[in-house]
Amino acid sequence: MAQTPGSPEIPGQASNIPWSDVGDAPEALQALESYKKKYPSKVIVRFKAVGNAPIMKTNFYKITAANRFQAVIQFLRKELGWKAGDPLFTYINLAFSPAPDDTVSNLYKVRPFSAQGGLC
Repeated sequence: MAQTPGSPEIPGQASNIPWSDVGDAPEALQALESYKKKYPSKVIVRFKAVGNAPIMKTNFYKITAANRFQAVIQFLRKELGWKAGDPLFTYINLAFSPAPDDTVSNLYKVRPFSAQGGLC
């Protein structure tokens, strides 16, 4: 259905505004830039011993963002030399314990992390 000049615009109907004019709006440009922003393929994870947990030789590791948090738990068990049955509690910024099936990239996007942008 063609719209005549001066007729009111019907909600839900495509307008006759060219796309080049819509892209000039600052809000639209800002939304496009945030959409184009890529998250890193690897994130820096910082392990910090709490309570009577053993201190690790290296605290910072790069981990693939596509991994599930279960991979981080398995890596941590291997580094500490713990068996599968030994209790291991993991927290992010001492605030919450992530689910093992959550991806590292989702946890990174939540951003309650340290200033370096990694998981704590």
